[in-house]
Amino acid sequence: MIGLGVMGRNLLLNMADHGFKVIGFDKDKEKTTAFEQAASPGTTVKGVDSLQAMTGELALPRKIMMLVPAGKPVDDVIESLLPVVQKGDIIIDGGNSHYTDTLRRVQYLAEKGIHFMGVGVSGGEQGARTGPSIMPGGDEAAYPHVQPMLEAIAAKVNGEPCVAHLGKGAAGHYVKMVHNGIEYAIMQLISECYDLLHRGAGLNNDELHQVFDSWNKGELQSFLVEITADIFLQPDDRSKNRLVDMILDKAGAKGTGKWTSQDAMEIGVPIPTIDMAVTMRNISALKEERLKANSLYKTSFGKIGAPKDQWIAQVHDALFFGVLISYAQGLSLLHKASGELAMDIPLPKVVKVWRGGCIIRSSLLDLFTQIYQQNPGLENLLLDERIAKLLQAKEQNLRTVASAAIQHKYAIGGLLSALSYFDAYRSGLLPVNLIQAQRDYFGAHTYQRTDEAGTFHTVWNR
Repeated sequence: MIGLGVMGRNLLLNMADHGFKVIGFDKDKEKTTAFEQAASPGTTVKGVDSLQAMTGELALPRKIMMLVPAGKPVDDVIESLLPVVQKGDIIIDGGNSHYTDTLRRVQYLAEKGIHFMGVGVSGGEQGARTGPSIMPGGDEAAYPHVQPMLEAIAAKVNGEPCVAHLGKGAAGHYVKMVHNGIEYAIMQLISECYDLLHRGAGLNNDELHQVFDSWNKGELQSFLVEITADIFLQPDDRSKNRLVDMILDKAGAKGTGKWTSQDAMEIGVPIPTIDMAVTMRNISALKEERLKANSLYKTSFGKIGAPKDQWIAQVHDALFFGVLISYAQGLSLLHKASGELAMDIPLPKVVKVWRGGCIIRSSLLDLFTQIYQQNPGLENLLLDERIAKLLQAKEQNLRTVASAAIQHKYAIGGLLSALSYFDAYRSGLLPVNLIQAQRDYFGAHTYQRTDEAGTFHTVWNR
């Protein structure tokens, strides 16, 4: 393992715990020492600060994984490895690299006879140590050499490891990118529902904990809902408040959500809830401007007067609806990208891999697994009858929540985008016939007709 930060160290220790002999490289000797000291008794673990020393102790074909920041650092590590590896060796990038970089690296190293794999890893610090969700793609000849190790360290659901080969080329990193886009969307939706319950209905942190904890015991069961319930109880060690109340409303981002939106636009797949999640983080970054606007517009937020228990139930349904739509959008992108980019991504395996270990694990993924096993070529989850029934059962409560939120000035871009996507996707007629007329009027862009085949242009009356 190259890079003994939190993720790299924990993954390597996980491998050692499962009987694999491991060696970790880091330029920082303190990290290599800490790595060795953290090893479980009876495991074979070694830390080094020389790549030559590391590669010299590895059996052939060498299996070298790196967990370093995406971009130039990955290329730098590859260049530093070339003098000390040989044909047939396997280099794995376990970071969040953009898939186009992975494709370039696959081709570059293939020309030198070296296998390269892009592998998505989800689960955070704890997941890396005890069982992450792992999304390998690319070099099929290399995969059998690392498969036993990856299956051993991955999270397990019903005894099945949450890892599978997910397609050609940069499929592993593409799937991880979309995973992160879905993660952005669900986090945004949860934050909006928190706002509607906290400021909107006046629930305190103890009540919010109870609500999210109860939701996590039902159909909203998921890692993100589970940790949200925990967050409301965390005390602040610098004040008498709960920590969540002391955190600035200014979200960070590492770029994978933005990549998901950009790449979806490139191949023409609508994912507006993911797009809106990215946008809302960008708006949150404008803290000073928002404070000025708040003062200028004298913005105040009214209390939502619905009975508390009724409102909680309605917000629950709104969140469930939005979460399901987020998955549908991300998986529809994977379906389209699989063909467009010749990656052959197996969606039944993707949703199975996501069931355990990863940040977006959820009880919904068991249903998705059944659906895709029965219909692997399904274009969009919204075309499945079981999904349709679930959405229709929640639809009215989302509309009620959306209406109240709008009237009381709460920003719910995620929930509204999910509802608009649903309304547009199921509509047999959209008003874009007028857009086509406008395009033909000013730019002679042509249009199609409803009553006969072909492409037409009109000289419009002026």
